[in-house]
Amino acid sequence: MSNLLRTATGTACLGLLALTGCAGGSYRPVSDAPVKLGGPYRVRGATYVPAVDPTYDVLGYASWYGSESGNRTASGERFRPDWTTAAHTTLPLPTYVEVTALDTGRRIIVRINDRGPFAGGARIIDLSRGAAEQLGVRAGGQAAVRVRRVEPTADDRARLRKGKRARELPPISEHDRLSLRSQLAAAGF
Repeated sequence: MSNLLRTATGTACLGLLALTGCAGGSYRPVSDAPVKLGGPYRVRGATYVPAVDPTYDVLGYASWYGSESGNRTASGERFRPDWTTAAHTTLPLPTYVEVTALDTGRRIIVRINDRGPFAGGARIIDLSRGAAEQLGVRAGGQAAVRVRRVEPTADDRARLRKGKRARELPPISEHDRLSLRSQLAAAGF
């Protein structure tokens, strides 16, 4: 093999290693930067327009997913079903949200790193299996929730990026839980 070919081959291999990094294969390392917004996209006839929304606070339903272990998320990371992550149709990747189960008042912080749900209706978020278990909604398959964008502490962000849970949040008050349930019912859900 000529020196020129060896140099070109070595350069190509180094470039490939730099692109794949330590994430394994073509997965992007888990990181909060860069934030991925993306342009409008269509799924099953519906158009979704990703947007920054610092005041995002929505009532609806959550489902969960977990059989896609090892697949690539929309942010380019490896999907890990036991981590506290989620999919959302339009929030930037990543975005941190507080998810509240309206049946129990339990709250958790979740890192959004994927796109979905694409089932239509009142489903506003797909939780990973780990997030659904942590929130206590896995057994039901679907649960009434409030999803609110938050800015967690640096420690909570670091924990979630490593697959660990954020600090435990106290549940909302019974009064607030019943109020949110009434608002969801009034919206026809």
